[in-house]
Amino acid sequence: MRTVGSQGWLGRQQSTADPSEIRRTERWLASARVFLAISALAAIYMDPTQLGHAPVAYALLGFYLIHGVLVMSLLRRRKTSTPAFRLLIHSADIVWPAFISIFAEGPRSPFFLFFFFVLAASAYRWGLWETLSTAAAEVALLWIESFLLLHVWALREGSLPWHILAGLRVNLVEFEPKRLFMLSIYLLVMGLLLGYLAEQQKHLRAEKAAVTRMLSRVRVEAGLTGTLQQISREIAAMYGAARIVIAAQEILSHRRFLGELRNVKGELSEFAWLDSRPREAKAYLQDFPGEVGYALHKGGRWSVTALDEEGNQIPSASAQAFEELQQGTKKPEDAFHSVISISFGFGTEWRGRVLIFEPSWRGETQEELRFLLDLLRQVGPAVYNVYLLHRLRRRAGAAERARFARELHDGAVQSLIAVEMQVDVLRRQAENTPEVVGGELGRIQGLLREEVLKLRELMQQMKSIDVDARRFLSVVTDTMERFQRETGISARFVTDIAKLEMPDKICREFLRIVQEGLVNVRKHSRARHVLVRLASNPDQWSLTLEDDGKGFPFSGRLSQDELDQMGKGPTIIKERVRLIAGALTVESNPGSGTRLDIKVPRSGGVSDEF
Repeated sequence: MRTVGSQGWLGRQQSTADPSEIRRTERWLASARVFLAISALAAIYMDPTQLGHAPVAYALLGFYLIHGVLVMSLLRRRKTSTPAFRLLIHSADIVWPAFISIFAEGPRSPFFLFFFFVLAASAYRWGLWETLSTAAAEVALLWIESFLLLHVWALREGSLPWHILAGLRVNLVEFEPKRLFMLSIYLLVMGLLLGYLAEQQKHLRAEKAAVTRMLSRVRVEAGLTGTLQQISREIAAMYGAARIVIAAQEILSHRRFLGELRNVKGELSEFAWLDSRPREAKAYLQDFPGEVGYALHKGGRWSVTALDEEGNQIPSASAQAFEELQQGTKKPEDAFHSVISISFGFGTEWRGRVLIFEPSWRGETQEELRFLLDLLRQVGPAVYNVYLLHRLRRRAGAAERARFARELHDGAVQSLIAVEMQVDVLRRQAENTPEVVGGELGRIQGLLREEVLKLRELMQQMKSIDVDARRFLSVVTDTMERFQRETGISARFVTDIAKLEMPDKICREFLRIVQEGLVNVRKHSRARHVLVRLASNPDQWSLTLEDDGKGFPFSGRLSQDELDQMGKGPTIIKERVRLIAGALTVESNPGSGTRLDIKVPRSGGVSDEF
């Protein structure tokens, strides 16, 4: 069971609060703050009329620069940026523009860029409402300064502490209400636009993160049911849904399937396939309006919002399908007052619907429906690929089982039938020609021994290999010893590697190559000795198989490409060498033996995934 978390767009927005991303954002803002302070000092140095020649003005900008450097150094040392720290820094950024504007010939000075910086910082950190609040705080500070400068200072001009600032050029005209009014409008409009753009950007990033999170739940090893369970849980947690139903129909066979996930008192159940009646499945698969639609039952009537495949609203969408679905609900716990329906289709094979019951979210309905439509279009094909791969694996398994059955039927079974018939003939001849029986029994014993070896090799091929670098050397040694015991052919494994460090995939393929090579030696080579050698250097791994048998029907040393062009060489070994990006060379001396050299580069990019 899993507890349901946040809901709708708010849940997606909260899911993007990555500490590393927050820290990165604060570092960029700190760098911009320092750059802005240095630029301001350079500007007043080139044109000192903006602040006059008072040392206090330069001291203020110097203090702001030191403040920016200090914040930057703190961010580099701290591993996390707490909300309280960010709020403290932002408060200082709000106060500074209003304060410096007093000493820069009023708020219309070039240092208006400080106002823009604090609004941009708020938008970059948070969103619309925080940016508007920042703009409102700036406006409030400017009006407070206007009151102090036009009334309090006018009454106390020439007295402490104002004589300290006498060298500064304060343009009181710029703080008059009629001029300050337009500046306030500028700040509020700028805050609105920056906040809106930031909100849209965060919205898009949140949707992208949600889609990425959904796609990460699509796992081949989990199978189709496990994948649908993970995705359904994400959707149910995102919208606080009471129930998720996936209804699908196979178009050619008309078979219908229903899967369900429930939210029971805030905890999510397992996704389960239902044994549904055709009529019940038909209710979920009927023609709901649009590609995605939302229906709400309120005040005794249904209101429906539906979008077509382009994301455009469908006017006057019918509520009949939702009414029939509600009327067909028999269980009290399945009753609903709102539902989202999303259609999907995969070529000419499948069609269906995803239904989200009792969803809730914050934001516009059409935007949420467009997000769900886009989500299904991106996640749906990935889920379908899991289904196709699962079906392909089943077919491959069936084909492999059929191959083994054919091998048994054409090999061991036929041989055993022949042996049984020969034994029956010997039984009849035993009374009349006993001298023949001994030789025939020896021949039959050889046939049985051969079939036992074939069956063991077949069973060995059917076994899954779980070998890594730590076990590889011992497994190959055991394989060679068993081969020698069972066949009487002298077999040795030689290596000078004390501690093997090789990817698991190469270990598995090397072992399969050794096994296949030994089978070929026994069946075809008529060899008396076989040698397997493993070596390595900083650039590659090398595996060599040698025997003193009759060799291949060609003479010389050929590469894998040359073997492919001639249509010669060990087919299965060639395919396994390709799987590990290796190079195969076959040297054949008819009547004198064969040598196979496999070299695999260490930098070949072979992963452990199989």
